Amino acid sequence: MMSSLTIQRPKPVSTILALIGFCILIGLGVWQLQRLAWKEGLLAHIAALRDAPARPLGEALKAGSDLDYTRVSFSCPSLVAAPRAKIYGVQDGQIVYRQMAACPLPGQSGSVLVDIGYEDCAAKETPPFAGELVGILRKPDARTFVTPPDQPQAMLWYWRDLTSIAQALKAGPPLPLFLALEQGPQPATGCRLARAAIPTNIPNRHFEYALTWFGLAAALVGVYVASLFRKRPD
Repeated sequence: MMSSLTIQRPKPVSTILALIGFCILIGLGVWQLQRLAWKEGLLAHIAALRDAPARPLGEALKAGSDLDYTRVSFSCPSLVAAPRAKIYGVQDGQIVYRQMAACPLPGQSGSVLVDIGYEDCAAKETPPFAGELVGILRKPDARTFVTPPDQPQAMLWYWRDLTSIAQALKAGPPLPLFLALEQGPQPATGCRLARAAIPTNIPNRHFEYALTWFGLAAALVGVYVASLFRKRPD
């Protein structure tokens, strides 16, 4: 017995659900393309940063605009003896505790929190430090639902809550950015402090993700169209 295909009348509920799903998938694909443009700009900025000279911190703050990933320099004689907070982190697959101290802002009230690195007994010797601190201004990552609760009583944080850390360090109101140190003093004894101011491996798979979302949208359309056809016996 032969059969032929007939087109069914679309069902309102399934049509609405398919349309909603299609819009969501297309929206996610467009969002990933926007993220791609942002990520490419960020990577280009970081590439240029590697050879960029340091700007005085006060000058950079007066200039305003987006200061994320800006190399700056300033003096902080109190850094060596300043109290420290610990920031939980992972570096090259290993758990590390980054040390953060506060420095007064040059020529104004408030403070800037400085990530001075983490102890690494295998770190290479560095020449004696003399001069101004040099580092990269960075925006702290946001807290997520999986971030453990901080332990201020133990001076341990699981994300850079700059306001809370500044209060624990008895420092003035902090900048909304912290300084990831590149050049600064090292301990007189014990393990060296390893720096990691500039990310070395930032993934950029947003185009791949966009293709995935657009592909799923196309598949949804295919499934919906196929559901409209049914076989009718001849």
